[in-house]
Amino acid sequence: MSEPTVAEATNRIYQSLQANNADLDTHIATLKAALTQAGQKEAEFDPARIVQNNRQGRKLMQAYFRQRGVTVKFTAS
Repeated sequence: MSEPTVAEATNRIYQSLQANNADLDTHIATLKAALTQAGQKEAEFDPARIVQNNRQGRKLMQAYFRQRGVTVKFTAS
């Protein structure tokens, strides 16, 4: 089985966020591995696809991911 790409790992995180954060830590670890393999330093998310698309929700997401070793940035809408 091959390692998932950054895009696949990001989509799994979107799905997890929609499913009340089910297996979120596992998906973050997968994303971290995919970023390392791709040589990227930060993950990019579309704020329109996250559940709590306000400043507080985005900052909470950034802090949670940062604690797990993943830097998050959001695309401009």
